[in-house]
Amino acid sequence: MPTPPRAPARPHPSRRSPARRHPARRRRPRWAARMLTALSVSVLAAAGIGHAVIAGVDADISRIDPFRDMKDRPAGGHGMNILLVGTDGRDGVTEQERHAFHLGGAPCHCTDTVMIVHISADRERASVVSLPRDSYAQAPAFTDRATGVRHPAQALRLNAAYAEGGPGLTVRTVEAMTQLKIDHYMEVDFVSFMKTVDALGGVRVCTATPLKDGYTGLDLAPGTHLLNGGQALQYVRSRHVDAASDMSRMQRQQRFLAALIDRATSSGVLLNPIRFREVTGAVLGSVRADPDFGANELLDLSRAMRTFSPRSSEFTTVPLADTTFHVDGLGSTVKWDDARARALFRSLRDDRPLTPAAPRHRAKAPAPAVVAVPPQQIRVQVQNGTPESGLGKRVDDQLAATGFRTTGQPADAADRSTRHTVILYDPRWDRSARSLAAALPGSELRPAPGQGELLKVVAGSDFTQVHPVRADQPQKPDEVTTGDQVVCP
Repeated sequence: MPTPPRAPARPHPSRRSPARRHPARRRRPRWAARMLTALSVSVLAAAGIGHAVIAGVDADISRIDPFRDMKDRPAGGHGMNILLVGTDGRDGVTEQERHAFHLGGAPCHCTDTVMIVHISADRERASVVSLPRDSYAQAPAFTDRATGVRHPAQALRLNAAYAEGGPGLTVRTVEAMTQLKIDHYMEVDFVSFMKTVDALGGVRVCTATPLKDGYTGLDLAPGTHLLNGGQALQYVRSRHVDAASDMSRMQRQQRFLAALIDRATSSGVLLNPIRFREVTGAVLGSVRADPDFGANELLDLSRAMRTFSPRSSEFTTVPLADTTFHVDGLGSTVKWDDARARALFRSLRDDRPLTPAAPRHRAKAPAPAVVAVPPQQIRVQVQNGTPESGLGKRVDDQLAATGFRTTGQPADAADRSTRHTVILYDPRWDRSARSLAAALPGSELRPAPGQGELLKVVAGSDFTQVHPVRADQPQKPDEVTTGDQVVCP
């Protein structure tokens, strides 16, 4: 349901007297407040041109009707369910892009990514559930879109439903497996994905460990990276980064989607009608969606983004019972945990959050930095490099509270005039040193060959506090995370 319009913001009392002296300016503070507090389409709607702009975007969307002739569908729940499908379609990819981003080869015309995006009825939360593409599925009876031959219900991998029966069979299969009614369908291919990222000016991701995949060409060193469209496609497609294969790839896709939401809601795009039109035109002009995903729905979702932040989004993967479930004729598939999967989809149908609601008035804690080595494995000796009494103990206590194995016996450094905090480390323990440096932003890493496993921190006068860190460990397949937990700090 569309969000009801908010009452106009009241001008601050200190601004009223000038308005009385200059009647012509009376409405300006109210209009300015409205411009600053509303996002994109809400602003345009208030100006009376919102539907005109949205209609222009709506006209750019390529349409596909996956719901045609569908019968015996699940009952509708609360909120909105969007089936987001990523295909390996590469029509429109240039030769330069094919070479640069390893996009050669013939497409399989199947789904590379399948996600259910649930938008809550109050439009304040997005819950994203990844469905493994190799999931064991029972497809309803269908007509082969290539040959026109009618097939009975049969077992297949989830990603094959698109190849066999297109979007219609994909929706019917997902609805049968989840008992969730899909309200809208959106399909993204390689080109539309790259355009989305480039239209936003790139998306920032971070990694504590090297990410390298010879199949996609992904090659990211530890740290933070601003990825363009082609690089982002490599990031979300890579399956050969580690032994977790498709599971870790889905987690990277979830992290990327959280970063995409963060970029869209914090970059000012949604506050600028012209930029909004440019970005949405570039994004929606290269996707396929169902006929009912039109101007009103776009307007509604744009209003919802007014209060969106990474914390508003939550991500998980459908619970799994067996990742090597053998099926004759299909080989190894992924089998869902039926009981836990039913509970998950019941939560979506009832419009309940997957994570506990955060207290409204709790101070926002900084997001932990992701590090390669768990702090519990890093031994640290703290020295006070300043005249300030008690600084060494304060640093030692905060590092210990964050999980580092401190000696608990801070000492005074020989030089008490240190301005910038220094980390002395043996180069053999450089990964541990970088992980410690993430907890001490702005600190200087100084090699000390032969020092051994113990890292030494010389606290300088620039020290303020220890930043929280967490190890970059694969999350459990059905673990629920929120966007603020996975975006770059």
